[in-house]
Amino acid sequence: MTPRILVVDDEASIRLLYQEEFNDEGYEVDTAAGGLEAIEKIKFHRPDLVTLDIKMVGMDGLEVLARVREFDMELPIVLCTAYGSYRQDFGTWGSDLYVTKSSNLDELKSEIKRLLKQAGKL
Repeated sequence: MTPRILVVDDEASIRLLYQEEFNDEGYEVDTAAGGLEAIEKIKFHRPDLVTLDIKMVGMDGLEVLARVREFDMELPIVLCTAYGSYRQDFGTWGSDLYVTKSSNLDELKSEIKRLLKQAGKL
């Protein structure tokens, strides 16, 4: 079965980039533009992994992370942000990985593969 990844980011260009890159890696990819949409998709479509932007309009990624952890402690969640300063925020500790956004997605793709293998999805 093909692993399913949910990409959550309020920037359309990032969603598209990640979707194309992860599709090329052989994953099924869905996207969400905000926190409420992401929570709904996680509850009803059960992705195998989530990439989650921290700084979003409305509900930020840390709030999404906290809400998801209330009903799913096992789902691998990768926080992706352009801001390294969030690494010290206690709210990030519920994630499985914290990655600073870069135009080179090799590290992110490698870590996603590792997390999916660890979760038994690959």
